[in-house]
Amino acid sequence: MPTETQLLYDLHSIRRYVTQTLCEKDQLETNSFPLIEKVLVRGDEPCGVYFCLYGPRSLVLTAIWETDNNTILFYGSRGERFHKTKLIGPPSIEEVVGEPTGEAAA
Repeated sequence: MPTETQLLYDLHSIRRYVTQTLCEKDQLETNSFPLIEKVLVRGDEPCGVYFCLYGPRSLVLTAIWETDNNTILFYGSRGERFHKTKLIGPPSIEEVVGEPTGEAAA
């Protein structure tokens, strides 16, 4: 499984990178399918962000940004991990919690 390093400063950049990486996995056109996200909570404290891209024919691709290690883990439609990215300079999870999510996109 390839691991790379990315310099991403804000949630918008992380969303764009996640969308691009998930779409490349199954050769989907970027920004043609909805991406939703949810803040993950552990013991009443935010600890990451779950991203889910819904493609054609019930295709579902996911990614999890775990903020403890500043790593994004990417998963294919069968649940297999296909990519790992270490983030440099990401926003703090507190900044992310206050931003609107992509849940309303449709």
